[in-house]
Amino acid sequence: MDAKAYNAALAELRKDRDQIKKAKAALASLEEARDKKIRTLAGYEKANAERIAPAAGLRLADIARIAPALTPPALHGSEPAAPGNPADDSLHPPAPFDNKEAPTSTAPSTVAPGPAQPQNPARDDHQEPAPALAAAPGRDRELPSVPDGEQGDRWFAHTPNLASTHPNFTQQARSTVFLDTTTGTLVHRDQTLRLPLPDTRAATILQAVFHAVPEGTERIFITAGDPWHHQADQHPFLKDAVAAWLNAPIDGWRTDTGRGKDKMAGHFVHPRNPVGRYQSDNGQFHVEIRSVGEWFDPEGADPTTIRDAFVLLWKTLRAHWNDAVLMGSPSQTGRDLWTRTIPVRGQHADGYPVLSEELRGLLHATAGQGRTELLTPPAVPDQLPALVEYDRTFAYAKHTWKSPVGTPRRITARTFVSWSEKEQVKALYGCGHWHVRVTVPDTWNHVGLLPAPAPGDRAWHYPATPGTTFTTWAGGPEIHTALTNPLTPWRIEILDGLLFDDGKPLDDWARKLKEAWATLAAQADLHGDPAQRQAARLASRAVRSLLLYGIGSFAQRPRMVTGTTPRTAERDVPADAEIIGFTGETITWQRPTGFTRDPNAHPEWAAAIWSGARAALLTQRHRDDNTYAGALHTPPGAVVAFRTDAVYLTAPQPWPYHGQPGDYLNKGHLTGPLAAPTTEEQLLALRDAGRTVLKET
Repeated sequence: MDAKAYNAALAELRKDRDQIKKAKAALASLEEARDKKIRTLAGYEKANAERIAPAAGLRLADIARIAPALTPPALHGSEPAAPGNPADDSLHPPAPFDNKEAPTSTAPSTVAPGPAQPQNPARDDHQEPAPALAAAPGRDRELPSVPDGEQGDRWFAHTPNLASTHPNFTQQARSTVFLDTTTGTLVHRDQTLRLPLPDTRAATILQAVFHAVPEGTERIFITAGDPWHHQADQHPFLKDAVAAWLNAPIDGWRTDTGRGKDKMAGHFVHPRNPVGRYQSDNGQFHVEIRSVGEWFDPEGADPTTIRDAFVLLWKTLRAHWNDAVLMGSPSQTGRDLWTRTIPVRGQHADGYPVLSEELRGLLHATAGQGRTELLTPPAVPDQLPALVEYDRTFAYAKHTWKSPVGTPRRITARTFVSWSEKEQVKALYGCGHWHVRVTVPDTWNHVGLLPAPAPGDRAWHYPATPGTTFTTWAGGPEIHTALTNPLTPWRIEILDGLLFDDGKPLDDWARKLKEAWATLAAQADLHGDPAQRQAARLASRAVRSLLLYGIGSFAQRPRMVTGTTPRTAERDVPADAEIIGFTGETITWQRPTGFTRDPNAHPEWAAAIWSGARAALLTQRHRDDNTYAGALHTPPGAVVAFRTDAVYLTAPQPWPYHGQPGDYLNKGHLTGPLAAPTTEEQLLALRDAGRTVLKET
């Protein structure tokens, strides 16, 4: 083959690539339409998965994944009980932490329930248990585990020469403007300008802003208009429309490749809050286009009020950090502020070491985030008497007082069963992440307590069918809840575990953020100027985002970075990149960043907080009021849905609310009868209606 033939073959290969991309988009559109039809069929009372599956060309398990209400009885079965560990302990339950028959091998060690909390007086012991709505856990994806022997023991270490330490530099502020692309209103410092925007392309925005602010700006916050959605009707998915908007060629500009110590390069494609990073061809200007939706819902506020909210946020944070600087996102800012609370002397003055890559990968795969679950008939009534929303105020701030520190110890089943009852209780109440086999009690008639892996890369569900046995990973707070819940203790078998020392690496950071939040919340209630009240309210929500997304950033999830390359320089496309779009002049690609050597990667902290928050959705004690709140303190069948920090119920509850982090706030109340929602869209529509009604009344 000569050079001419080689180039001709490359040209044909590019044509094939383009056709494949188009075919994939068409296929995705067809599959989305098919799934929508299946969900529509599920609404028919006599719908049958066995008939729908062959008509759709899918398996029964696929039908159950698309429309959980169609899950056939055959998929509700549970795994067989492990030898020597019968699933039915209702007649002869083991004694608490009984280790009289300790196995001589590494067989799982059984943990029986400890003392339970006071029984819920509203519990109806005669109600029939609700059937599960998801496929049996045994048919779901399998979670990873720690290898046996020395290979697994080597995981229990820290990454050499990598630790979180107090920064030795001052963060630099960036010149920022606020732009409403619907009205063209631009706020720059104390100036308000009106820009002519014939369209909302990134090229038009950059040209207009830099014409109005000739000295240059480094960050453009879009307050309204969502310009990245202006051609959404021309793409099969919203994310494709965003990618096309970000990567459209701009004369005089190209995708930013980073500078100095700033590793943030390339665009970030997100369907609602993307980030465009550009640099001028001469290298003089670097600018980001971002959405304020990363920080808070602007609620129709004008750019001036939003600017005031950011100024107020910065001034409030300065009362606690004299070097506080607002960065582009709340996750960046939150984590930067945390590093400035790391001790410079005394314990942990050398920093907080980063776990081995193996343990970080394990936590990434086995520690889910907020609980999102919709319970549909027959788990709830077909007609709901009401839909009441309770949302936990500033929830994650409630769970930062204790966090895991140090190198974890591996606790095998053999080790655990050899301990005394006191040692076992202490371990399970400590900072741990446990590989367990779980059995739902035969008399159970309420919601599921522990997450189990479901089909999908990061999907989880919560088995509640009596007698079901499944294997999963769970944090200490959830294990504690399963063992001491106010209804019936669950059976837990320890297979393996990570046990850390208890520490307070986040306590000072969270305390300062809680104080800032309380200050701004008070101003939102008491300020005499309505515009300043709104600015204070938005700023208080930004503080919530600092903590929420700051915690999420500790998890260090693998990210995708996108970029563009001229078709004439195709060889410059990164070798590990995936081609996701193209025009006659440019190629758009994305590539995973993977687990980098991030000195602030601490997924063990995020996992512990998420576990505590999920457990508090089920039961939470209010010491000052001597009472409990949470889903388990409602009658069976009363829980309609969970959404991260919120629970949706069929009746109002007498739960105390004092405006403190973790308290349950009644945010919506819609009186029925209401048809039980069967999709997320229906739930959100009812939620919004309930919030409107409650606000009006």
